[in-house]
Amino acid sequence: MLTPGQADAIRNIDRMDQTLMADTLAWDQSGWPDFAMYHSIFTAAPDATVYGAAVGRDDLMSAMQETAAVVFGDNAAAFLLDPLPEDQQATREELQFTAHCDALPREMLPGMVEAQRLRDAAFSRTTLQALDETGGPVVVITGNGHARTDWAVPAKIQSARPNVTVLSIGQLEAHPEDTPPYDLWLITDPVDRPDPCLNFR
Repeated sequence: MLTPGQADAIRNIDRMDQTLMADTLAWDQSGWPDFAMYHSIFTAAPDATVYGAAVGRDDLMSAMQETAAVVFGDNAAAFLLDPLPEDQQATREELQFTAHCDALPREMLPGMVEAQRLRDAAFSRTTLQALDETGGPVVVITGNGHARTDWAVPAKIQSARPNVTVLSIGQLEAHPEDTPPYDLWLITDPVDRPDPCLNFR
């Protein structure tokens, strides 16, 4: 959720100060939920070096109109940005459709898949940068879709740097019917929140 610039901005401030962090990050202009929901992530490791990997809107739009590989640039193939097999493309489009409450026009779905692939690749590249600069370990805090071992950040890191050990942990609110695409997963109580799809109806 943080851009590289935002991550740089908070490196030398008191991360225990929630208001200062939110103001420094201009969080109220970000479109994300209340910063109070996220502040504990930073206080859990107050001395950790923070890296930002959020992809800018212009790059996401370019990926949707062209391809993730074109926007990503050098080493795109190493980060698994070659064209997808038809069956996997179809699977990913359906996941995007479901994730967006079955509300997206289907002609948008290929572009949404490319935007997701660009984010995964950018997260992976930044993770390896952090590993090189700090010596590790590196923890990536992200949503379950980006943590998938079959094609998201873990797979891209393993492709680009096969000698790096990756452990993916998913967080679920119910016991899965099938084995989820993570090395480990945690089952937590559901959060009481409004149905996010109500806005689309």
